[in-house]
Amino acid sequence: MKLYYSPGACSQAPHILLHEIGLEHDAARVDLRAKRLEDGSDYLAVNPKGAVPALELDSGEVLTENAVILQYLGDRANWPEVLPPMGDFRRYRVLEMVNFITTELHKRFGFLFNPNATDEMKQLVISDLGKKLDYIDQELGAGPYLFGEDVKLPDPYLFVITSWTDKMLGGLDRWPNLKAFHEGMLERRSVRNVLRFEGLLEEETTT
Repeated sequence: MKLYYSPGACSQAPHILLHEIGLEHDAARVDLRAKRLEDGSDYLAVNPKGAVPALELDSGEVLTENAVILQYLGDRANWPEVLPPMGDFRRYRVLEMVNFITTELHKRFGFLFNPNATDEMKQLVISDLGKKLDYIDQELGAGPYLFGEDVKLPDPYLFVITSWTDKMLGGLDRWPNLKAFHEGMLERRSVRNVLRFEGLLEEETTT
């Protein structure tokens, strides 16, 4: 399978999950402004929506929409607890959280990324977003992850959200549980591998 991604975008969530669960894949970088791949080909021929992520399967089918791609990958993990199996009610709690992140957090950040958004609109969004982050901070609690000791489907997605929050909302100090979660995720090999691959990890140098 092949993941179409853009560095630092929401496609980072399935990218991390692929590394976390050890599924073999290729990754193709997308220029979201030009809608082009690195070889110059038209990304719209892959995903007419023009957004990332997109996941091209070995069959040639292409999946889009982050929540669906994460669920697809979760169902193919070689260890089931990343997404509990059908019939287990915990599965729906995990998917509930994925959808909360998609609809209540991710979509609000979309307004902040929009160059046409006015300052007044951005302030309204930031105020509302803060309340949603208050909720997720409380739900996370001592963690270290959303559902306790083990990484599950929504955790890589929440990592992307905390990265955006850190950069666009002046840091994570208001949300201590989210700050601790973000720092803990940065220690995971899967996260560091993806950040390094996407050119977003500043390697420490020794003198």
